[in-house]
Amino acid sequence: MAALCRVRHRWKRTNCIQLITRNLTGTFDYDLVVIGGGSGGLACSKEAAQLGQKVAVLDYVEPSVKGTKWGIGGTCVNVGCIPKKLMHQAALLGTALKDAQKYGWQIPGPISHNWSTMAEAVQNHVRSLNWGHRVQLQDKEVKYLNIKGSLVDEHTVKGLTRTGKEIMLTAKNIVIATGGRPKYPTHIPGAVEHGITSDDIFWLKESPGKTLVVGASYVALECAGFLTGIGLDTTVMVRSIPLRGFDQQMAGLVTDYMEAYGTKFSWRSVPKSVDKLSSGALQVTWTDEQTGKDQRDTFDSVLWAIGRAPETKTLGLEKVGVKLNKESGKILVAADESTSVPNIYAFGDIGEGRPELTPTAIKAGKLLARRLAGQTNELMNYDNVATTVFTPLEYGCVGLSEEEAEGRHGKDSIEVYHAFYKPLEFTVAERDASQCYIKVVCKRGGDQRILGLHFTGPNAGEVTQGFAMGFQCGATLTHLKETVGIHPTCAEELTKVNVSKRSGLDATVTGC
Repeated sequence: MAALCRVRHRWKRTNCIQLITRNLTGTFDYDLVVIGGGSGGLACSKEAAQLGQKVAVLDYVEPSVKGTKWGIGGTCVNVGCIPKKLMHQAALLGTALKDAQKYGWQIPGPISHNWSTMAEAVQNHVRSLNWGHRVQLQDKEVKYLNIKGSLVDEHTVKGLTRTGKEIMLTAKNIVIATGGRPKYPTHIPGAVEHGITSDDIFWLKESPGKTLVVGASYVALECAGFLTGIGLDTTVMVRSIPLRGFDQQMAGLVTDYMEAYGTKFSWRSVPKSVDKLSSGALQVTWTDEQTGKDQRDTFDSVLWAIGRAPETKTLGLEKVGVKLNKESGKILVAADESTSVPNIYAFGDIGEGRPELTPTAIKAGKLLARRLAGQTNELMNYDNVATTVFTPLEYGCVGLSEEEAEGRHGKDSIEVYHAFYKPLEFTVAERDASQCYIKVVCKRGGDQRILGLHFTGPNAGEVTQGFAMGFQCGATLTHLKETVGIHPTCAEELTKVNVSKRSGLDATVTGC
């Protein structure tokens, strides 16, 4: 009897004996536990389940500072790509309505936009995607747990429910795919109390009104673009340069177009404080670094878009030995997504040096699942991943920027071909096309391997996606020139590019 009591006592101590026994015997609750129910985590979990693995996915959304919350699917589905693209489309339709009159459409009365109607429609679509993800997990027999996960050891995850109940899960392998959340400048008085982020903008029931967007990332410019496009007074406050990490000539064309489109820019400016007035308006004070003087203006909303922080702080990573980049807070990962601890993997936005893009996370997650199931040794190729910035004039790119190409190969070893073109759709509408531009960065000599391709214009994402495949096949300028274009399209201008920057010739396309 005394022996039985001692056994019971050992099992009561936080189940430690139980966990160790499982690890030593090699029996686990699951083959794979994924922490994070975003695009990458869901792709990884579903792929693993299809390959016969027993899988659980943990997803828990901590409400934003403003209390905004959402369902499964991560940033892309709920507060990123999907609602952003839909609101961008709303703005494009506004421009199309203006163009339509030039094409003979009779539009009676003034045109106005209703935020509530748009927001409700967008939010309903997002909720349908949340539901769809849950159905897919059920169909593929992935266990979905709406709990907050953290690491206990290399085979154990502790889940915490909304009510505070702890659930222990053991797994042969653990994958972390928790993504990131927007940063607040906590050192600025009033920033947190009175500001919002991209976690909130898409779920507002009422129009944000006159808006100050602080930051010049793609998130900042995309939000400012659709806010301007639906008729809101919008200002972008830029501390240094726009679209850091992108080709800076192209970034300049994007912001030039936005300024002509109606978005205001406050360049070389740093916010100092945000105060709420008795009227409810927000008074923002900032320093103009060009003059050294402070300036003030009032806004209805202040949107912080100054970067994102990885969701790693509550995972218990350092406790189990998972190494982080101390500066970025991201997880150090190898080419196979492994961390410093065996059996623990990480990918997506939380991986140090990884592109913060949904399609890369999805692809990387699927490949990781296949490797863990012993189906392949293939690694994710993070080179030459195409992307598009959905600003009023869209910007698509794949490969190196001109600056990166110069840095890697030297200015004398690259050739840059370019062209200013006018989309046919802009002609009758009498729209300015001075920022519609193509740039093809090539290695000098031989067939001139293409290092980077850049495009500003309508449907940039659709154009760039097609050419991106060529990069996987070692595309050269010769290949590009031998391709027969589809007429009349903007994309065909890429097949006709022949003027190099080095030549100094006029790069403006003439004729049809």
